[in-house]
Amino acid sequence: MSLQYLHCESTSLAYHHQPGSQPGVLFCGGFKSSMTGIKATALETQCSRAGVGFTRFDYSGHGDSGGEFTAGSIDRWLTDTLAVLDRVTQGPQVLVGSSMGAWIAVLATLARPERIAGLLTIAAAPDFTERLLSNKLSREQQQALRKGETVLMPSEYDDGSPYPISPQLIADSRQHCLLSPARSLPVHVPVRMLHGCADPDVPYQLSLELMQAIASGDTELTLIKNADHRLSTSENLDLIVALTLSLAGAHNN
Repeated sequence: MSLQYLHCESTSLAYHHQPGSQPGVLFCGGFKSSMTGIKATALETQCSRAGVGFTRFDYSGHGDSGGEFTAGSIDRWLTDTLAVLDRVTQGPQVLVGSSMGAWIAVLATLARPERIAGLLTIAAAPDFTERLLSNKLSREQQQALRKGETVLMPSEYDDGSPYPISPQLIADSRQHCLLSPARSLPVHVPVRMLHGCADPDVPYQLSLELMQAIASGDTELTLIKNADHRLSTSENLDLIVALTLSLAGAHNN
């Protein structure tokens, strides 16, 4: 399948799209991740076998897409996701969001409720810019951000290079935070959620909070003992595929 590009006002978004039955599946990746990750490609393979439409893409500043990573934010990457949903996919879609992508997938569901048939979150990291980054950045780094400087956060993912955290990421993402004690999220489609109990990066309690905030009565959270943030073992991938195809009304043959 050849790489394609969606030309937007400020950049070009790289994507792969395979047509198939509807609801299709749209995969939303994680922070600093690309669409070539194991979860996205495994899902693409199994959706193809089941005849289900599937789309994966890179946010701006990620993978093969244009733009600078440090210019991004939840607001920017949500805009990218809605552009792909609106201009690449057709008909109802099941959104699958991994880590930060789960936050974006919920926001996309709220923005386009008429297009979404189901939602699967994997190690969901809603509001991570507010809830998690402050604990991972030193006092000096937090002061640098307040001065408008970009700081580097250590990472054990990808090639181990540190992640650049910009003031724009923090400020622009704040308007999209989902979790508050009194807030109910008007998500009314079937929702399935997965989280590892041994996740060292995003505590499973965030998925619990998100589940409680989602209005849909058809919402299920599965906690996996001893599983980490990646959720990419063969058993984890089989579960992700099964849940995705179930939401799409298909079967893994």
